[in-house]
Amino acid sequence: MRNVLVFAAHPDDELLGLGGTVRRLADEGVAVRAVIMAEGLTSRAEARLDVGKAELEKLQSDSRKAAEIVGYKSIEFCGLPDNRMDGMDLLDVVKIVSRYVERHQPDTVFTHHHGDLNVDHRITCEAVLTACRPVGDCPVKRIYAFETPSSSEWNYSYREPFVPNVFFDVKGTLEAKIKGMSCYGSEMKDYPHPRSEEALVALGRYRGSGSGYALAEAFQLLRECHDGQWGGILES
Repeated sequence: MRNVLVFAAHPDDELLGLGGTVRRLADEGVAVRAVIMAEGLTSRAEARLDVGKAELEKLQSDSRKAAEIVGYKSIEFCGLPDNRMDGMDLLDVVKIVSRYVERHQPDTVFTHHHGDLNVDHRITCEAVLTACRPVGDCPVKRIYAFETPSSSEWNYSYREPFVPNVFFDVKGTLEAKIKGMSCYGSEMKDYPHPRSEEALVALGRYRGSGSGYALAEAFQLLRECHDGQWGGILES
């Protein structure tokens, strides 16, 4: 793992899902970049255009500050309609993802879990799996899905629950995730909301207790390539 690309649906997802892991990888010399698919914020207004340019620019500024804290080498914004990605042709989303994969040539990709409650999360995952299918000269050797507090665990249908099978020790780096999240003044919530500081620490302890660590972040391996042969839990 030397060159990592994270596809997140909204600003703050790139921290909520793997902020501690990103800080650890960056500290180990791994290049980690983030791509944010949708705007954020605009779904909360009566109409998309009711959210001003200044508000969106402030959110992106917050994202850049948070990215610096957890060690992202770069963070890029696609500006797709927030919580409205189901109104787009999937092919158009796939083409956007493909351009970033071609540009950055990642060996490892992290993205949302395909069973999340949030529609943008699900579409982002599907687009990533399609864009990174193992054909031609695709550089991606492994794809991980991360959990997103307040989305992964709120899909009460349980048709596609998040079942982690990979755990990263973040005992020394979870603090950076919490500090980075504090940059998102509009996104951090009070306990017991899953996006509160207390809940994020509790999740780290829970994932750690199930994997032999004091603190951990959990992932589901979707696909991995060994010696040119592909296999995995979820096939695109």
